[in-house]
Amino acid sequence: MERRKRASHGVEARSADLLAWYDRHRRVLPWRAAPGERADPYRVWLSEIMLQQTTIKAVVPYFARFTARWPNVHALAAASLGDVLKLWAGLGYYARARHLHACAKAVVERHGGSFPQSERELAALPGIGPYTAAAIAAIAFDAPAAAVDGNAERVVARLFALKDELPAAKAEVRRLTKALVPAERAGDFAQALMDLGATICTPKTPACVLCPWMRACAARRRGDPETFPVKAPKKQGRLRRGAAFVLLRSDGFVLLRTRPPTGLLGGMSEVPTTRWMPDFAGGTELAPRLRGTEPKWRRRTGVVTHVFTHFPLELVVYTAEVAPPAAAPDGTRWVALAELADEALPNLMRKVLAHALG
Repeated sequence: MERRKRASHGVEARSADLLAWYDRHRRVLPWRAAPGERADPYRVWLSEIMLQQTTIKAVVPYFARFTARWPNVHALAAASLGDVLKLWAGLGYYARARHLHACAKAVVERHGGSFPQSERELAALPGIGPYTAAAIAAIAFDAPAAAVDGNAERVVARLFALKDELPAAKAEVRRLTKALVPAERAGDFAQALMDLGATICTPKTPACVLCPWMRACAARRRGDPETFPVKAPKKQGRLRRGAAFVLLRSDGFVLLRTRPPTGLLGGMSEVPTTRWMPDFAGGTELAPRLRGTEPKWRRRTGVVTHVFTHFPLELVVYTAEVAPPAAAPDGTRWVALAELADEALPNLMRKVLAHALG
């Protein structure tokens, strides 16, 4: 009994130390409520979706544009998916944008426009996984949830010097984090853990002397905090190749099409391309065909490279020019070059167009 009391006190002291550090060093972020203010669940949710596999620096301008145009979940739910994809273009991982829109509609339709407060109900919404559900529950509603993002995962793995490899050790990290969550200020604790990992307990050369958990950290006592968390080797996806065809009309238009609504880059705009395959042989046999005219394709020197989550890609780029009023083939459309900024072009296609037009 006495041992359990000492362990409980140790956990409470760690939580208190982290919260005291957070009160002095918390980051100021556009979606984060100021001290003493109540967090807006819509802004918490929107930021968490945007921050998945993306840096804060990249997210900040997108968050500002989204909240200026759609200041609440009702406004976002009423928007068209096409407009959401256009505003999202360039942020990557485009399934998040589709899920974001579907989630906004679900919150309005199922919950009257108010985000549910429990992790279970939040996780039932489109695009909200266990981490995001825990983060929203903790930050927006102060629920005692264990929000374990990559930063928190690294901090906790070092705090306890976990020797098991990730991702297999995720359940243990979550269990240990849950035990650290205080009964009060759970939202601040979740954000403090994120801030500690982002600013002090960084992947390389952590600033241990500035850490509120310096004395408690098992990895620091070992002298090798950089070796934690232990991760299984990443599997490198096989290189895929393909060709992209940039067809220009001499009056300032380019031929685009919209990708299928689901799958990789679903619903986004693109120039016509071949399939992306490891054994792509090249050539213009699959270039778009126009009725009554035969474009003269020229291959641009070099290739466009891009890395997706599961595979790297190389595209050769062909360009051609036709005179107006050439009709667009089925499933494609002419778009004015001056209006490309209004298209939902992913970064890959921006690279292709820059390569073709540069």
